Amino acid sequence: MISNDAVVFGILMAVLGFVFYTSNLKSSFWKKFYTFFPVILLCYFIPSLLNTTGIVSPEKSNLYFVASRYLLPTSLVLLTLSVDLKEISKLGSKALIMFFTGTVGIIIGGPIAIIIVKNLFPNLVSINPEELARGMTTIAGSWIGGGANQTAMKEVFNVDGELFSKMVTVDVLVGNAWLAVLLIGVGKTVFIDKFLGADSSSLQSVKEKIEKYNLSIARIPDLKELIYVLTIGFGITGISHLIADNIAPYLLNNFPILEKYSLTSSFFWLIVMATTFGIILSFTRLRDLEGVGASKIGSIFIYILVATIGLQMNLFTVFDNPGLFLIGLIWISVHVILLFIVAILIKAPYFFVAVGSQANVGGAASAPVVASAFHPSLAAVGVLLSVLGYAVGTYAAYLCGIIMQSIV
Repeated sequence: MISNDAVVFGILMAVLGFVFYTSNLKSSFWKKFYTFFPVILLCYFIPSLLNTTGIVSPEKSNLYFVASRYLLPTSLVLLTLSVDLKEISKLGSKALIMFFTGTVGIIIGGPIAIIIVKNLFPNLVSINPEELARGMTTIAGSWIGGGANQTAMKEVFNVDGELFSKMVTVDVLVGNAWLAVLLIGVGKTVFIDKFLGADSSSLQSVKEKIEKYNLSIARIPDLKELIYVLTIGFGITGISHLIADNIAPYLLNNFPILEKYSLTSSFFWLIVMATTFGIILSFTRLRDLEGVGASKIGSIFIYILVATIGLQMNLFTVFDNPGLFLIGLIWISVHVILLFIVAILIKAPYFFVAVGSQANVGGAASAPVVASAFHPSLAAVGVLLSVLGYAVGTYAAYLCGIIMQSIV
């Protein structure tokens, strides 16, 4: 019904305004409502209704592209500008353990899902088992790394376009449904940490020290300082695009073998460059721009990104290929179960479960979203782990594909 992006963007901003307005009302209804449904979840779910009901078609909208290519890297610069790597390093090895646990969960989850559906529901999926296994490698590539890894698996395993589109639907719907569950869990972190027997004192200590620093430099910004914040954010994003647009084609033309490792993806280099520059600037006096709200502006861009991600999701597509979605749900369940088993064993806080999972399944677009839902200053943890996901995604997805092909 609506194809004008200016109108769609206005609607998305109205949704964000409505959510933030109602979340700050003092009435008991809204307080109870947002106890169960966190703000960030509503900012994701309500836009999905625009797609589901046919009001907006994401295929005809460039908003997600703009948000992911312009606002996401800018937000990463502004969110990492005030990061204290020395403090974050005190979080220890649990972040890496949970990340690789999530990776293993994806690798073994695909084969387990095939075995279960093949033996218990043999007629539920009409796709040839060998083709199904090849198609599922593209989901593995996306869930461990990202779009570049997914495309790599499509080429490596010769997945045809029709099957690939079905797999993308499963990837988006199941992956985003799990993102929604993770965001709900953010509001229940204390309860989940108690269930996990986790000691979140190190995480709390880091948050408190960062908050104390932020309060010590906080001041009312003037126009000049806000311009500085936007100059740094969008300026670094421009430089990152310039580097990415040159280094990716250069590597593709001169070292084509690197395409298998997703190192020829311009989006990969865009995220890496924006994050790297943000971290470098955190060691300079520009870090004090946090005092005039750098991370708050970065968080605004993150919320706009969340709304455009929600716009990509059509809730009705679950009925188109129920068998494939059952496979996807079993697959993600294996990933989740393994994460929680390991979290209980090493007493890892829910933060590491959520960010470790989303650094795999969601990648650079949503791992910082989940991390910043705990605290804006922790977005860097999500970014660093998601970049690691890009690095190992192709290897792990290829291994997953080989295993799946060997059992069909």
